Amino acid sequence: STLPLVSDGVIYRVLENLLILDGERLSYRTLDVEQIGSVYETMMGFRLEITSGQTIALKPAKASGAPVPVSLEELLKTKPSDRAKWIKDLTDYTLTSTMSNEVKEADSIDGLLAALERRIARNATPQPLAAGAITLMPTDERRKTGSHYTPRSLTEPIVRKTLEPVLAQLGEDPAPDDILELKICDPAMGSGAFLVEACRQLADKLVEAWAFHGYRPHFPEDEDEVLYARRLVAQRCLYGVDKNPMAVDLAKLSLWLATLARNHPFTFLDHALRSGDSLVGLTKKQIVGFHWEPEDQETFLGDMLRERMERATTFRSQILSAGDDMLPEMKRKKLENADSALNPIRMAGDLVIAAFFSADKKSKRQDARNGLMLHLETWKRNRGDLEAWRSINRAVNELRGEEKPVWPFHWEIEFPEVFHKERHGFDAIVGNPPFMGGSKISSTLGGGYLSWALCIHEGAHGNGDLVAHFFRQAFGLLRKGRTLGFIATNTIGQGDTRTTGLRWICENGGEIFDARRRVKWPGLAAVVVSVVHVIRGLSPLPRRLDSIEVDTISAFLFPRGGNEDPLRLESNAGLSFMGCKVSGPGFLFDNTDTATPVDEMRRLVERNPLNQEVIFPYIGGEELNTSPTHAHHRYVINFGNRSEAECAQTWPALMDLVGQSA
Repeated sequence: STLPLVSDGVIYRVLENLLILDGERLSYRTLDVEQIGSVYETMMGFRLEITSGQTIALKPAKASGAPVPVSLEELLKTKPSDRAKWIKDLTDYTLTSTMSNEVKEADSIDGLLAALERRIARNATPQPLAAGAITLMPTDERRKTGSHYTPRSLTEPIVRKTLEPVLAQLGEDPAPDDILELKICDPAMGSGAFLVEACRQLADKLVEAWAFHGYRPHFPEDEDEVLYARRLVAQRCLYGVDKNPMAVDLAKLSLWLATLARNHPFTFLDHALRSGDSLVGLTKKQIVGFHWEPEDQETFLGDMLRERMERATTFRSQILSAGDDMLPEMKRKKLENADSALNPIRMAGDLVIAAFFSADKKSKRQDARNGLMLHLETWKRNRGDLEAWRSINRAVNELRGEEKPVWPFHWEIEFPEVFHKERHGFDAIVGNPPFMGGSKISSTLGGGYLSWALCIHEGAHGNGDLVAHFFRQAFGLLRKGRTLGFIATNTIGQGDTRTTGLRWICENGGEIFDARRRVKWPGLAAVVVSVVHVIRGLSPLPRRLDSIEVDTISAFLFPRGGNEDPLRLESNAGLSFMGCKVSGPGFLFDNTDTATPVDEMRRLVERNPLNQEVIFPYIGGEELNTSPTHAHHRYVINFGNRSEAECAQTWPALMDLVGQSA
C-alpha cells in the first residue's frame, strides 16, 4: 500500500499547534464569527499543490505576503533569458540585475540555489522539498474576485438599514409568526457574516414580539430566550449561497456558534445554505421551456416540474416547521427526499446552461440546446437508453469539469418555499458580493460567463463590474416592497457599471432609499467602497444619501437628476480616444525583466529595416507619472489592421516576440 501524503507526525504537530500556544492550552470557548471570517479569508488565498520535482519557497514580494513554492527543475528547463520573467509571473517579485544574471547563467539545481540564496524563505523550506511533497501555493483568488471578509462594523448597520423598511411594513408591533415568516438571503455569503448579523437582529425583534404579545416560549433549560430565538430564526428565516463549498461549511459553522446550545445538536442548516453560482441559473419558466430566454411554450417538463416541486416543498416545509422537535437525522432524510424529487429538474436546467456555455455563437448554442432536448426526451421515453444518458451526463460533466467550471444554481428550484405563488421572493437580500471589472470577467471566470450575464440582464454593458450583475440578480429575487443592501465598488454609480446595475433597477420599479458613496474599508484591505440600499417599489421611509435626508437618490448616487445616460455631444466626436490596448509584454521594448530590451529592438531594425514600420514610441501612465516632460523610453509593436499571415511573412521576428507573450 502507498504511504499517506501527510504523515502522522505532521498531523500531530498541526493538532498540537492548534491546542497549545507558548506552552499554554488554548480555549476556543469565545470563538466568534469574526475569527471564522479571518480563517476563511486566509484559506481563500491558498491552494494545495503536490511538487513535481525539487522545490524551494521564495520570500514574498510584499511584507504581508506568503512564501511562494518554486519548482527548481521547472525553472532549470525554462529558457535562460526567460527565467527572471518566469519568477516574476509566479511570485510578483522582480529579481535584481545581479540575481537575474546569476539565474540566467545557472546550469544546475545547485547553481539556481546559489543564485536565489538571498530570496529563499528558509522558515518555510529549510531544505528543498522532494517530488511528491504537499505545498501551500498562494493564489490571487481573493484579489481577483474582490472578496474580503466583512467585519461587524459594516454588517451591523447594513443589515439594520436593509431590514428597517421590511419590519416597518409588518406594523409597529409585529406578531412573532410574521417575523418568523421573513426570508433573508446572502447570495455570496462567504463565511456567513451577514447571515449571523441578520440572525442576531431578527432574534432580538422576535424576543420583543414575544414580550409584547404576552407569549412565553417553552425553551430548554440549557438555552435562554435570545438563544432560542436565534435558533428559530436560523432554521426558518436565513438562506445563503456561495460558489465555494468551503464557504458553505464555514457559514454553517458561524451560525452554529451563534446558535449553540450545550445539550442540543447543531442547528440544521443544510436545506438553506447551498453551494452554486448565484448568477448562473434558470427560472421555472425557463426550465419548462428548456431555454435560457423566457419563452411561452411549454415542453413535457411542465407537468414533471409541478409535481416534483410540490413534493419537494412538502418535505422542506416539514423541515422548516419542525424546529428542535425533529432530530437532525430525520431532517437530513427529508432533505434527501426533497433533493431526490428535484434532481431531474436540476438536471434539465443544467443541460440548458451547458448548451449555452458550449459555444460562443447563438446558432451553435441553439443547435446544442436542440440536441440535448432530443436526448432528454429519448431518456424520458426509455430510461434504459444508455446512449442518451451518456450524452446528458457528458454535457453536464463538461460544464462542471472545465478549467473554469460552472456550477449552476436554479433559485426557484433550490428554495421552492421561497418562490411559491403567494410569496415569490425574498424579503431582504444582504451581502458583500465580489467586485470584478467587466474586462476581467471572461479571463477570470471563463469565456462564456460574460456572455451569460449580458444575456440574462437586459441593457447590461460588457464593461460593467460583476457586482452590478449581483444587484440585478438580487433585485429580481425580491418580493415587491422588499429590500436589498449591498456593499459595492465605489464606481457602482458611474459609467458602464451604473448602466448595468442601478440605472436599470431605477428605471424598472426600484428605488435607492439609502446610500453611502465612499466608505473606507475597516480592515487591512486598502479599499474604498459604496454601500447601497434598494427597495423594489417606493420607500416608506425617508431617503438618505451620506446620512443626509434627500428627496431622491438617482442611479448616479446624486440627490437630483435622472437615471439615464447623458446624451453624447456630436461636436466632441473624434477629439479623443482611449488609445491602443497592449495585450502583453511581448509587444513592448523596454529595459526591464518583463519586456524585450531596447538594444534588441535596434538589432532587429538593423537586420530588417521593415521592422521600423510597425515599431512606435510608447507613452502610458508610467511616463505621465514619472517624467515632467512625458518623455518616452518604451516602444511598442503595432501591426494595425494587417492580417496575421501578412505580419508573419513581413515581420517574422516581431511575430515571434508577440507569440511569446500570448
